[in-house]
Amino acid sequence: MTNTLTRSIILVTLEQAKRDCILVAAAKAFAQRGFRKASVDEIAKSAGVAKGTVYLACESKEDLFYQAVHREIREWTANAARLIDPRKPADELLLSVAVASLEDVGRRPLVRELLEGKHSELLPQWMPQFEELRILGRKNVVEILELGIAQGRFRGDLDVNEVATLLQDINMSTLIFQRYRTDFDFPRRLRAGIDLVLNGLRLPNQKGTIPSL
Repeated sequence: MTNTLTRSIILVTLEQAKRDCILVAAAKAFAQRGFRKASVDEIAKSAGVAKGTVYLACESKEDLFYQAVHREIREWTANAARLIDPRKPADELLLSVAVASLEDVGRRPLVRELLEGKHSELLPQWMPQFEELRILGRKNVVEILELGIAQGRFRGDLDVNEVATLLQDINMSTLIFQRYRTDFDFPRRLRAGIDLVLNGLRLPNQKGTIPSL
């Protein structure tokens, strides 16, 4: 009984390792050549498996692409999550996690293109699934905002999901401009963005409601 269970665990582990190898090879191929030019044949060759084995791990090339992006964004969010220490002030965490996340996303083309909305343009039929991945990419920011509320540092009436979406958009625009401008001061722009979100434009004695649109 024990030996049978052990063998089953080993087989599952081996299959997971093979699947991970396929997704790593797929992420590399899609990042380097793009979805259209990357082929399942080259992905299989790079992963050291037969082409048929790739199709055991996915239903189609589109599904393989989605799974590769999913794996990349899980790794990206996991890296940032390790920096979230609930003993630290949430406003400090917003900046430190934003800096680390943007540095990491610069090394992950598939994640960057997902957050920029390019995957949804490429495969519009997969838009709902890609939006779910974008939401996954915001979970660390949502956690920090909720932590800030619990710490009494942020307003309790914040729409944390909408604010997290806004912060994600600001961070991605920062990354986009950084790529196209040689005079871009990345740390300065990021600090200014976080300062604007945390402290706003108004003086403390000028606080008021937001006008209706």
